[in-house]
Amino acid sequence: MMENIEDKYIGLGLAIFSAMAIGTSFVITKKGLIQAEERHGFEGDGFVYLKNPLWWAGISTLGLGEIFNFAAYAFAPAILVTPLGALSVLIGAVLGSYFLKEELGTLGRLGSAICLIGAVVIVLHAPPDENIETVDEILNYAIQPGFLLYAISVVIFAVFMIYKVAPKHGKDQPMIYISICSTVGSVSVMSVKAFGIALKLTFAGHNQFSHPSTYVFMILTAVCILTQMNYFNKALASFPTNIVNPLYYVTFTTATLCASFILFRGFNTANVVNTLSLLCGFLITFAGVYLLNLSRGDPHGQKLAARRVHDDAIGTDMVSSFQTRRSMQARRSGEMGRFSLSSQNGDREGLIRAYDAEEANGFGLTDLAEDSGSESGDRRPNGSAKANGNGKARQETIEMDNR
Repeated sequence: MMENIEDKYIGLGLAIFSAMAIGTSFVITKKGLIQAEERHGFEGDGFVYLKNPLWWAGISTLGLGEIFNFAAYAFAPAILVTPLGALSVLIGAVLGSYFLKEELGTLGRLGSAICLIGAVVIVLHAPPDENIETVDEILNYAIQPGFLLYAISVVIFAVFMIYKVAPKHGKDQPMIYISICSTVGSVSVMSVKAFGIALKLTFAGHNQFSHPSTYVFMILTAVCILTQMNYFNKALASFPTNIVNPLYYVTFTTATLCASFILFRGFNTANVVNTLSLLCGFLITFAGVYLLNLSRGDPHGQKLAARRVHDDAIGTDMVSSFQTRRSMQARRSGEMGRFSLSSQNGDREGLIRAYDAEEANGFGLTDLAEDSGSESGDRRPNGSAKANGNGKARQETIEMDNR
């Protein structure tokens, strides 16, 4: 038991180093691409960036991070390693704000804090890994009816989506490509874990390459990873990053948790409290990743707030529309009232000029009468004509008095 706990923290350290390396690689690679653009005019086409040593440093850092991630699965449970991948998004966002001058903003800082809180909750409540002595034990878990049914379901689903749905609707719905790479990726995590344990046991002096199951897991790992990366790249090529990243993280992590739960018949947690706390940690991390990706296009949430205010300001129902119309008529009546006061004081010329200005602006006595008539409906069909006649009579009286 103590050995399993020590392995858990070794896996935790490897997962954190992996997240740091992968998050840093994003920034280094981006800097390399910027340099290639400045020196060689690179605009996204061609392979000029291959001449840039900084780009190669970023790719090497990414490869190192993936090796750490691969090794972490050999020591710690997948339900600990997979969610900690969110730290790479956090590290990339923070370093990008300093070295790439990308604005992190209020939403980015909030998302970073939420990601850290979720990661701490997961680390505190993640269980130790299963005690496995040979790779054949994992094969024994994998051929149980529950996981076999899950694996067959994933294969049928992936084949159906790849050959029937993706060619027709793949470029319209991001979840089509993402669902393929997430479900296939959940199986790849289990095979990566099995192959990683085989390597760990081999390095410890217990050769696992004499077992045929080691080669089965190695081939399965290669096939799943190639399929996963192919459709993830298609999703990135067809849709914005701020849509693909949070959707992929949530679906991939959820599918991995389901696969791990089915394979090992539980999360190996001590009690219900730890299980619920673990699930809460996942949800908190999901929210943090969503805010981090949202902050890329709207760092301070101004667009979101403006859209909210705009939706609240426009009345879309009958009551709010009626209130808007009544307030406009009340404002017009108030303005007419001011002109009436001036006429009572004897400023008839001012009243005539005001009337002409109202007519020039498209609003006169006839329009006011038509507004009133539209409220009364068909019950007063002669209302507008009567008001029109009153308006003409008033204008004639004013003109006679002025003469």
